[in-house]
Amino acid sequence: MRHEHLHYLCCPHCRGTLKLEEEQHTANDRIEHGVLRCGGCGTSYPIVRYVPRFVPDEGYVEDFGLEWNLHRRTQYDRTSGAPLSRRRFFEETRWPRRLDGEVLIEAGSGSGRFTEHALGTGAMVLSLDYSRAVDANYESNGHHDNLLLVQGDLFRMPFRRDCADRLFCFGVLQHTPDPQAALRSLSMHTRPGGEVVADIYAKTVAKYIFGTKYWIRPLTRRMPPERLYGLTSRYVERMWPVARRLRRIPKVGKPLNWRLLIGDYGDLIEDDAMLIEWAKLDTFDMLAPRFDNPARARTARRWCHEIGLVSIDVRRGWNGFEIHARRPMS
Repeated sequence: MRHEHLHYLCCPHCRGTLKLEEEQHTANDRIEHGVLRCGGCGTSYPIVRYVPRFVPDEGYVEDFGLEWNLHRRTQYDRTSGAPLSRRRFFEETRWPRRLDGEVLIEAGSGSGRFTEHALGTGAMVLSLDYSRAVDANYESNGHHDNLLLVQGDLFRMPFRRDCADRLFCFGVLQHTPDPQAALRSLSMHTRPGGEVVADIYAKTVAKYIFGTKYWIRPLTRRMPPERLYGLTSRYVERMWPVARRLRRIPKVGKPLNWRLLIGDYGDLIEDDAMLIEWAKLDTFDMLAPRFDNPARARTARRWCHEIGLVSIDVRRGWNGFEIHARRPMS
């Protein structure tokens, strides 16, 4: 972080003002190590390797920390050779390419595949992740002056209320213990009239009742992440020749691979080695999270109404259902 980023931050527990202590600066005035101390309740938060840390550990998202540090560049467009992250960011948010002068919040950054494109709009980006994926994100995007990256809890974000013009949250809500409460927390950090864009897995008969991963998850979600990653990685490697053949079957080949827990992006990515990396990542991602709470479209709309959001639009999208809504002006 940089010293001028302080005015975006507050104590996540009492909302008090934070003061910077014991800072150690490096090139371009970036703070590599230091302490943020709350003037209200006195709680202190360390800055470690340029990132303020507002949670003592990874809690229920330890698997994501492992996943995104092992696959820190897998989903970046320059690595995959396909503009999938850029397309999803702009198609899902429906935002213009330039947002100079605005403040964006990214809730749940992972390794930073979308952080990169949010930064490219020229907006100031306040990016948060609960897990140590922030280290992978900083490695890729930390050189940008318009990035403030923190490790924190989505339910107690250390950003000032009403500070953002827009907020996006991709691939996160279903992995929280209470998606509606998470959405409520997010909305409080946009200005009146500010826009919230989020997505959540779709709860359908085909995906939830007959979805293979939900049969297996009761076992796998209890495994240590390192052990599970080793098992899923070996499974993908052994199944890949079968998956490659199944993909050639028109219409049913790709869905069959997903039912076999092999993430198949063969229609989007050409390189076979890269496809294997994406499959390893996605198979682990399907089976590891402690929480996987999909929702119906009408449920997501109800959440938005109960929270008090307006201009609500819930529709099918990249990752299930996409939620677009705004805070009321008053």
